[in-house]
Amino acid sequence: MKYAVVRPPSPNFADGLTTVDLGRPDYGRALDQHAAYCDALERCGLTLTRLAPDPRHPDSTFVEDTAVLTPLGAILTRPGAPTRSGEVEAIRGPLSAFYSEFEEIVAPGTLDGGDVCEAERHVFIGVSKRTNREGAGQLAALLAQKGYSTALVDIRGLPEILHLKSGIAYAGEGRIVAIEALARHPALRAHEVVPVSAAEAYAANSIRVNDRLLFAAGHPCLEASLHRLGYQLLELQMSEFQKMDGGPSCLSLRF
Repeated sequence: MKYAVVRPPSPNFADGLTTVDLGRPDYGRALDQHAAYCDALERCGLTLTRLAPDPRHPDSTFVEDTAVLTPLGAILTRPGAPTRSGEVEAIRGPLSAFYSEFEEIVAPGTLDGGDVCEAERHVFIGVSKRTNREGAGQLAALLAQKGYSTALVDIRGLPEILHLKSGIAYAGEGRIVAIEALARHPALRAHEVVPVSAAEAYAANSIRVNDRLLFAAGHPCLEASLHRLGYQLLELQMSEFQKMDGGPSCLSLRF
């Protein structure tokens, strides 16, 4: 990876969508945590495109949901929450600096980028409250044209996670970090699974960025497991984003 697109939270960040009841996020602390997150991406060797806060869309700091980026092209999504639709057009311009053409998910399909987990040339696509089967099927077809294989993972029966990447992450070396409810899913059979206990489930949302793995601080059991496997770890304070259903993967588009 060479680049990432990020957008800091806007002052009305707390007015965004959330399915959890962890309290109202502290805006100043969220800005500090986002700045530390950006610093971590740069430490991993990425050049950042820093977008301005967008108060028109309180959820817009979660830029991952707006696009699926591959070395072979960019696909703009169609978020499952209608209030987020404007975020996609807002990301098209910045991505035009890197991609000359875009494919798009179209109605009646819906797709959030948080439901798309890339594992090398294989992609897991979550069917969720935000991504419907039509949208997942459209993405699978577009990725097949680029030589990717895909597997659909239906998480609608798991109320504890909003997106697929709330529950799994590709850690590299053929390994998947997964919450207990997904650790034995048939779609993950070809991978070595690093299980995450229910008590530390939030930390399953982690990201491999070049030679490091970024994950949420405060989860010592998963940290010990990843250390034993030889990963170089960067811990991130994510409390204010957790309050809004966000994790490390949500805050950037990496490519």
